[in-house]
Amino acid sequence: MNLFGKRRRPGWLCLNIRRDRVDLSHVLTVGKARPEVLLCESFHKEGSDSDTLKRLRKELDLDRYLCMTLLQPRDYQVLPVDKPEVPAAEVKTAVRWAIKDLIDFPVETAMVDAVHMPGVAEANRKAQMLAVVARNELIAATVQPFHDADIDLSVIDVPELAQRNLASCLEEEGRGLALLCIGEHGALLTFTSGGELYQSRAIDISLRDFESGTNTDELLDRLALELQRSLDHFDRQFRSVAVQRVVVSQVPFGERLVEYLNSNLTLPVSLLDLEQFVDFPGVPELRNPLRQSQSLQLIGAAMRAETVVR
Repeated sequence: MNLFGKRRRPGWLCLNIRRDRVDLSHVLTVGKARPEVLLCESFHKEGSDSDTLKRLRKELDLDRYLCMTLLQPRDYQVLPVDKPEVPAAEVKTAVRWAIKDLIDFPVETAMVDAVHMPGVAEANRKAQMLAVVARNELIAATVQPFHDADIDLSVIDVPELAQRNLASCLEEEGRGLALLCIGEHGALLTFTSGGELYQSRAIDISLRDFESGTNTDELLDRLALELQRSLDHFDRQFRSVAVQRVVVSQVPFGERLVEYLNSNLTLPVSLLDLEQFVDFPGVPELRNPLRQSQSLQLIGAAMRAETVVR
């Protein structure tokens, strides 16, 4: 697709606005044996969000990219619902009304999307979907700085689906995977199988907890307990999906964490190593394990299947 005579770069560019910076990642998947990270950088804000985006638009020629962003966890909910028995074209409308009593604001003021969950042979249980729900006003607030900077967003995604993209590269056929990404402000645990998201859970543990170095034993105990409870709950909910292992993103003293979890969980645990399934020859800083952890969801979002949505 051409824009003002310019050829569009292949792949997705994900831009995330943080408190003091803007993070960007450009990933190419089409025509590649493994996803390739072409760009992964952070830029300090200078002025407002829109001022910073305007500067980056000019400096990085963002008009040539297919752009997307991620919602912040506080701005949306992911709710499991029974799959409506309606034609495909009517699913979103049916899901909207199915969640009206599960949210604390009028459904008429909500943006609702429905994520397909593969049919699983669970006894006495209807097929499920995941509803992604956000207030219209929060979606508008997310889009506004990009609009002011004349950056056209093609997609607004959520971290759960970004992690699903990462997990799809780590799964073994016919088996489920539990992926725990520990970020700057919290941790997100996702359960996937066959490249599809089944369940997710936020855990109130962040990289800062590991970096502080205080109460380490208590932190390890708490994380092991949260993981085992989540694994047990998933097993009860989805008995036909066999979770094979747990993968945890890099943290300070990560080897000690993995050793502890392997001693206390019923499934094997390993540290995530981006180099095992992603190429980044032009982004050497991603060889730093903690930089990987800071960028995982950003990179996972940009690994989105490349569909032109304009």
